[in-house]
This record gives sequence, C-alpha cells and structure tokens, in this order.
Amino acid sequence: MKIVVIGGTGLIGTRVVNQLRQQGHEVIAASPNTGINTITGEGLADALRNTDVVIDLSNSPSFEEKAVMEFFQTSGLNLLGAEINAGVKHHVALSIVGVDLMQNVAYMRAKKVQEDLIKRSGVPYTIIRSTQFLEFLGGLANQATEGNVVNVSDVQFQPIAADDVAAFVAEAALAMPASSTIEIAGPERSTLADFITRYLKDTKDPRTVAPNNYNQYYGGTIPPAALVPAGNQAKPGAVSYEKWLRALTQTA
Repeated sequence: MKIVVIGGTGLIGTRVVNQLRQQGHEVIAASPNTGINTITGEGLADALRNTDVVIDLSNSPSFEEKAVMEFFQTSGLNLLGAEINAGVKHHVALSIVGVDLMQNVAYMRAKKVQEDLIKRSGVPYTIIRSTQFLEFLGGLANQATEGNVVNVSDVQFQPIAADDVAAFVAEAALAMPASSTIEIAGPERSTLADFITRYLKDTKDPRTVAPNNYNQYYGGTIPPAALVPAGNQAKPGAVSYEKWLRALTQTA
C-alpha cells in the first residue's frame, strides 16, 4: 500500500512513518523540507500519484488567528483537491478532542474548518480526535510561567503519549474509512494543574504551580471538561504518565 504522510517529519509523523514502513508499506514523509508543500501545492500531484491513503498531520507554523485559519483552509483545499484528482481512497486526519466546544480559541476554529472541509470533500475519511499530548506538558508550563510561578488552569486533562497517537493513526490508515470521527485519549485523567505539578516535580524543576479556575487555554476561555472525551467511547492509550516519564528521563 502506498501512503503519503503530510507532516511526516514532525512529532507524530516520524513515528507514523516508521511504524508503517516497518509493516512493509511504501510511505512518503511529506513536508516542505522534502519538496511537498500543501500551501503552495508544490510536489503534491507527483507525491499522490497511485497513492491509496493520505494521512494529514500538518500543523500551522503560527497560532495567530488569521494565519492559522488561512493555513488550514489553504492546506486542506489543496490537499483534498489533489487527492480527488489522484483517486485517493482514504483520507486520515488528526484533530483535537473537544474542538467544537472551544470555538472562541482561534486554533480550534481553524481545526473545525479543516474537519468540515474533509467531510464535504467526498473523499472517504477518518477523523481522529486526540486529547493533548504528554509531550506538551513542558511547553504548557513555560507559556504559563511568570517569574518562578506557573499560573495554570485546573481544567480536566487526559494527555496521551505521542507513541500511542501514532499507533492509533497508523491503525486507522490501514483500516477501512470510518466516514466518521473517533476519539483517542490517555489512560489517566486529572487536572492540567495536577499533571504540570507532577511533571515539574519529576523533572526536578524548581517552579511552583498556582492552580486557578479561569479555564484558560491558548488565549481563550473553555468549558472545564472540553479537553477530555465525553462519556467512555474514546479509545484509551497504553502509555501511562509514569511509563512516558521513565522513557523521557532515560533518553535525556
């Protein structure tokens, strides 16, 4: 099977590409650095020739409101148009749990537009909505730091390891199109403040966490449970926080 992974050199993309190649599939890791650009269209037609599945893991280089919307609109339209021309049989896209509940956040509005473009395109699809990644904990702490204090919301949080995300994406790519949205999540739920407190302590970071109930996330106010799946329909990952941390410290 020939599979093109848009964003194939990123955090999730490199893992997906490696997994699929190990299973014997022909996989193209597509990114501007490899000459395949979904914004300009460069290299798309050639890359998608005789392709069975496209996995879209692309991400905007900017979270600014206008820039992120233009990115996902332009990238989505160019990619889906090229897929239709090439006769691609399955489009797999990675999105975010709760995206429709966080529409006052610019990035989430853009991701919802991306989802809607996929659904209207006519290309058979599977949309995977994931909770936030364990790999984001350090960055979330940094962007909320003032002096030596991390001011962070106590919204519900159920982070998933990048390895688990990649495994779910690869599995979906090899399955029949779901023509619907599926959700994936980490195996443990607590609050964002609690996870960041644990992370700072376990990495011997001297900063302290000041939890608040402002429900702020990337510049917008969100419902307290927007970042976790509703009900129990989400597929759970296998990598716990402790297992992820052990692997992180062993490679540090």
